Amino acid sequence: MPGQNKYSIGEFSKKTNTSIRTLHFYDEIGLLKPTKNPNSGHRLYDDEDLLKLQKIVSLKFLGYSLEQIKEMMVEPSFGLNLKDSLQVQKEELEKKKEQIETALKAIHRTISLLEDEGEVDGAILASLINSMQTEKEQRAWLTEHASKEVVEWLDNMSEEEMAELDKVFIHLSKKVKELAGKPPHDPEVQEMVDQYMKATLQFFDKEIINSFTFIDHAKAEDFAKKLPSPFTTEEEEWLNQAMEFYMAKNDMYDPHVAKEKE
Repeated sequence: MPGQNKYSIGEFSKKTNTSIRTLHFYDEIGLLKPTKNPNSGHRLYDDEDLLKLQKIVSLKFLGYSLEQIKEMMVEPSFGLNLKDSLQVQKEELEKKKEQIETALKAIHRTISLLEDEGEVDGAILASLINSMQTEKEQRAWLTEHASKEVVEWLDNMSEEEMAELDKVFIHLSKKVKELAGKPPHDPEVQEMVDQYMKATLQFFDKEIINSFTFIDHAKAEDFAKKLPSPFTTEEEEWLNQAMEFYMAKNDMYDPHVAKEKE
């Protein structure tokens, strides 16, 4: 366009605070293509390129990929289509924000746990982190299948209580790995189950415990299978046997009645 200022790539880089390497890359992918000096072959930018780069920088700031920006830049109705595109982008960024917040909470809880517990088995730690990652799905399932009291109890749990539950899970997992294979009625195994039950039940009042009993057992089992577990199939079967023995011994559960219901 006549009358426009011309800039070498070095001048354009300084004026726009964009590295020469980035400008080369934008040229290579066809996002921002300068003209070439007919005599030297050097890149030449003009004022129109300044406006284009402003658009690119703005859209990058809004989270668009370079491929998306390239498509948007050639749209004749750029301004008209931008509103719809921004709405989609807003929803995508909100999802990413939620993911980042979930990840930050998981990192904070894991760091706190490792500071207190020291070294933790990789499988146990991965299972716990995966469980944190799927907390939203777990809450959604409880909202659908559990009572209002259970959902409210979960929503009102403090970070300190969550951290304590994490520790209970870690201690149980370590003990299961250590004791798996011993007879379920072995005193050491039953002591482990007793400690786990007492440590867990301190977070529940009687009303919440009763509310859990109304959840459909088959649906709960099916959902539990989808959750990450640090245990092998053999360890899970062994732990279930140890739990059943403990609950039957303490008049908390009758395995014969349970089988009749299945």
